[in-house]
Amino acid sequence: MRQDPLAFLATELGTLRDQGLYRRLRVLDEEQKAHTSIDHRSVVNLSSNNYLGLTTHPKLRERALEAVRRLGVGSGSVRTIAGTMEIHMELERKLAAFKRTDAAVVFQSGFTANAGTVSSILGRDDVIVSDELNHASIVDGARLSRAAIKVFPHRDVAAARRILEELPRGQRMLLITDGVFSMDGDLGALPGLCDLADEFGCIMMVDDAHASGVFGRNGRGTIDHFGLHGRVDVQVGTLSKAIGALGGYVAGPRTLIEFLYHRARPFLFSTSHPPSVAASCLAALEVLESEPELIERLWENTRMFKSGLAALGFDTGASESPITPVIVGDGALAMTLSDRLFEEGVFAQGIGFPTVPRGKARVRTIVTATHTREELQFALDGFKRVGTQLGVI
Repeated sequence: MRQDPLAFLATELGTLRDQGLYRRLRVLDEEQKAHTSIDHRSVVNLSSNNYLGLTTHPKLRERALEAVRRLGVGSGSVRTIAGTMEIHMELERKLAAFKRTDAAVVFQSGFTANAGTVSSILGRDDVIVSDELNHASIVDGARLSRAAIKVFPHRDVAAARRILEELPRGQRMLLITDGVFSMDGDLGALPGLCDLADEFGCIMMVDDAHASGVFGRNGRGTIDHFGLHGRVDVQVGTLSKAIGALGGYVAGPRTLIEFLYHRARPFLFSTSHPPSVAASCLAALEVLESEPELIERLWENTRMFKSGLAALGFDTGASESPITPVIVGDGALAMTLSDRLFEEGVFAQGIGFPTVPRGKARVRTIVTATHTREELQFALDGFKRVGTQLGVI
């Protein structure tokens, strides 16, 4: 009888179970909303990236349905053959205008936007200087590029400078950071890093996935938040978080975008977005411009929830955004905290290694514009009960 060559995976899963880190997928029974049903339990949802509630916004629904009726359910091809529709070009024009850049290109996901861009514009003779907590898609793109990778401690501009000072002048260098870090909720050191990029002639790149729709005027992101227009060469964003739909994009100079049309492998070898997705994204950009009160409400809710967690004595780290980690350290404890909260009607996922470093496990929460004050207070009450029972506070 043939032996199972994948038997080692069962051993690895058993280890996760022994460590209390094994997780099964929670299943959403209804729409992605602030209060919903997951695994047939009514819960306040604190784990969604749906910052502004646009996944169910009437304007996005209407535009998606209209696009399906008019253009069908799929594009049928990659962009470079027969899969570029006028609605894709319109979306890219609107994104470029929104981000105040010359041009933009849409990818199938934020992950492929990062990985595809880094791996296509750099090669083995180049150097990438990267924040140690940058998103996994940046890490993977850096590895695929075969460039040398230099990592500086989180948000440490002085350490990044020391790395750059050791590199030969004339070396092609990419300096890269997240705009908002997805597990800690703090902001990248953009002003200081842009100064370094100017001084040392680096390509400056920012992954603004968790800042799009959240920071800056009408949600234009951290580049707008810090007033750095014209100083960031490559801006990556997402269409699947605050925008409420699916995909990612790169915005920057037209030469960059046209090069990605020719060399970015995810663009070249993946079917383009369904028309309904592109239409939803176009509608979302219009909502960002016309309904700024959604972002105002997001921040009002964020301030309330953060202050509530702090008053209870939870460690929320250095968060500056609607992403607020409740850091407990031990991985098994974080998973127990998450499970007990779920029993109380609060859905907040536990996060452990390798997503975060060992000893930094946490329950990660995200507040949205569509949470009511009553729902947030309900969640805080649940955190108080469970946190006290588990000795976290």
